[in-house]
Amino acid sequence: MMNPAETYERVPQNQIHAFLIQVGVLLQMHGTPSHRLETVLAQLSESLGVQGAFLYTPTALICSITDESGEATYVRRVNCGPVNVDKLIRFDEVLERLEAEELTVSQASDLMEEIGESPPPFPAWLTAVASALCCGLVAIFFRGSGYEVIAAGLVGLLIALLEWAEKKLPTGRGLLEPVAGLCASMGALGLSCLGMPIDDRVVALAALIVLLPGLTLTVALTELAVGHLSAGVARIAGAIVSLLTMSIGVGLGWRVAGAWRDIPVGNPWSLPEWSIWPAIAVAPLLFAIVFRASWRQWLIIELVTICGFTASLFAGKYWGMETGAFAGALAVGIGSNLYARLRNRPAMVPLTPGILVLVPGSLGYRSLTAFINHETLAGVDAASSMLIVAAGVVGGILSANIFLPPKRIL
Repeated sequence: MMNPAETYERVPQNQIHAFLIQVGVLLQMHGTPSHRLETVLAQLSESLGVQGAFLYTPTALICSITDESGEATYVRRVNCGPVNVDKLIRFDEVLERLEAEELTVSQASDLMEEIGESPPPFPAWLTAVASALCCGLVAIFFRGSGYEVIAAGLVGLLIALLEWAEKKLPTGRGLLEPVAGLCASMGALGLSCLGMPIDDRVVALAALIVLLPGLTLTVALTELAVGHLSAGVARIAGAIVSLLTMSIGVGLGWRVAGAWRDIPVGNPWSLPEWSIWPAIAVAPLLFAIVFRASWRQWLIIELVTICGFTASLFAGKYWGMETGAFAGALAVGIGSNLYARLRNRPAMVPLTPGILVLVPGSLGYRSLTAFINHETLAGVDAASSMLIVAAGVVGGILSANIFLPPKRIL
């Protein structure tokens, strides 16, 4: 416990500055969006007795901190990373204990560093298998046949291995998307050539689903909607480039191995309509592993994701996919905020995996691949649908924050 005589006024100002920068860098590295990160830092700086102004973009963090000695500005070059639910929860717990004066700034800094350097909750092989199974389940959502589900899982495992290998290469950044697109298209075409009765285009799309930047696009539009323009524009640009390079890889694979294509006549081993429900029951658990959520959060992720998917499915059936996207995001947002209020934990825990089944990444992929095939009208139609669905998801999330605001900022 903190000594009652010790107050933040006695903490050296440079230590407070360093701690604020450390918190900002760690939250940015583990997937916190700008509108949440900047609010957390502003609240934290106020509790530490200094005034802070913060600007976050996906590649930079700028901190302007004013204390009794004057104003100091710091700039850090930081690449935003994927969402790590387990570490975000642990970061939030440390900041909560600091706010309650159960920890000193020095102790909180040590704990934050320890959490940042800790290994993921699941081994790499389990994450790869979960990603591959996600791809197979997505093929069910696309109404694929049993063969296409198996093929999507196999090609998805290949993509997961490529993602693991890219992290090991010192200069591998930027290569994953085009190489993954090339391998997905050629892998699906190869399985088709070997006699598996599949539509390679469905298999390639399902195999790339984990890499598609639909979640990035949704976060970017949310940032723009709440006034964080620099971060939102930068994130949209990154999502578009990611989609473009991935589609170029897919198109190259089609050009090189297009002669392998053998689309089956009819629909062998068609799956029943009800198969989508076992898939949606299993998918949230796999998403939880991909987003590195510990098993303690699996139940809430399962419940929120199923509620969001069900609301989206029924609303979309009667009022169109735009209304479905809004209704699904509203259900996910309210469920996540309710969890945050009851458990006093970040709403991002169930929100990020729950929103993944609603994001329009597949529409963006279909748009660019249609342009590659010179199907201009289809490409424009898919692109406009992607933006409308993304706007519906953002509207649902923001509406949920109005109807039931969360207690925690993260």
